[in-house]
Amino acid sequence: MFEPLKGVRVIDLSQVLAGPYATYLLALMGAEVIKIEKPGEGDWTRKGPGVPQLSAEGMGVGYLTQNAQKKSVALDLKSDEGCEALRRLCKTADVFLENFKPGVAGRLGFDFEAVQQLSPSVVYCSVSAFGQDGPLSKRPAYDHIIQGMCGIMKTTGAIGAGPQKVGAPYVDYATGMNAAMAVLAGIIAARQTGKAQHLDVAMLDTSLMMMASLMTMHLNTGWIPSQSGNEAWSQSPSSGAFETSDGLLMLAANNEKQLRAMCSAIGREDILTDERWNTPKKFRENAADLRETLVKTFLTRTAAEWEDLLNNVAVPAGKVRGLEDVLAEEQVKDRGLIREVGCGDGQPGLQLPSLGFKANGVAPSPNQAPPKLGQHTAEVLTEIGYSHQEMTNLTDGTEASV
Repeated sequence: MFEPLKGVRVIDLSQVLAGPYATYLLALMGAEVIKIEKPGEGDWTRKGPGVPQLSAEGMGVGYLTQNAQKKSVALDLKSDEGCEALRRLCKTADVFLENFKPGVAGRLGFDFEAVQQLSPSVVYCSVSAFGQDGPLSKRPAYDHIIQGMCGIMKTTGAIGAGPQKVGAPYVDYATGMNAAMAVLAGIIAARQTGKAQHLDVAMLDTSLMMMASLMTMHLNTGWIPSQSGNEAWSQSPSSGAFETSDGLLMLAANNEKQLRAMCSAIGREDILTDERWNTPKKFRENAADLRETLVKTFLTRTAAEWEDLLNNVAVPAGKVRGLEDVLAEEQVKDRGLIREVGCGDGQPGLQLPSLGFKANGVAPSPNQAPPKLGQHTAEVLTEIGYSHQEMTNLTDGTEASV
């Protein structure tokens, strides 16, 4: 098994998406992730929509997505007893990850300096909307707020349609991946130096890095990106979106070799000898005519037919699919992107995401179902020396995070 983080203990004080996704990735790489939750409530995604029966059981679909392979410990961090339990746990921690608003962890007594005193070489990762410093640092936010603020919405959607949000919560999940990468680097740094590492991961920062090419172009040329609909950033008339007889085809014939192969595959070799496009200068000047010609041609067959024809001559092309379509394809199944995890108690298995890459030919995937609230409290606290009586004193009241 691919478990490079086996033996690494992660104390996870995050909830919702970005933080829990970061620790989910760490768990799939072998880390022991102990998720600290508010007694009686837990991560609020436990009550999220999707399947009413699961939500009623505190196992909402939003929670299930990024909390498998973890342990759940219920602690009241508004009580002295709960904070003492967490301090004892911190002494055993290699990684501490929180996604409170900046300042909240400190008020609870668990800022970087406090945790460092308990675990001198800890990797402490703070995940927040805007980072630990700057004039916006104290603000809360969610994915769609950051999408509106980072500039991506003004580049998304049809020309003239107004700003559009990206359909998936890409900022949350990209931030989770960014945080997991930061933690991996932090673990290496801590082992090299023997010193604690404080990592500051922000949703806004991550969203801008996801737009690195646009950001760099603007900063160095003054260019301001705008909505381009489904067209390719190359702006080539033989790239982008084309309607077919039954749906949309995405095509990328950006260079001369690809253009020649495409023309041959679609039966339009005449394009290559047409005087309107036989030099680079004329090609650019008459791009609109070429686009119109291709539009008419692609309407004559289905998107699937064009996809096969073009890929057979090494021209990138893909039929636009729905999520339900792509998940049913052999490519996704062969890549091991989804794993069914049994829940026990006669419950049907859960379909959960893997790590997203293969290691030694296998996609690291969860083999333990997401934990019920407080499922591992007794196990974990017993390990760090708690008696049964001490455990009964840990009651409600955890302060909510971002």
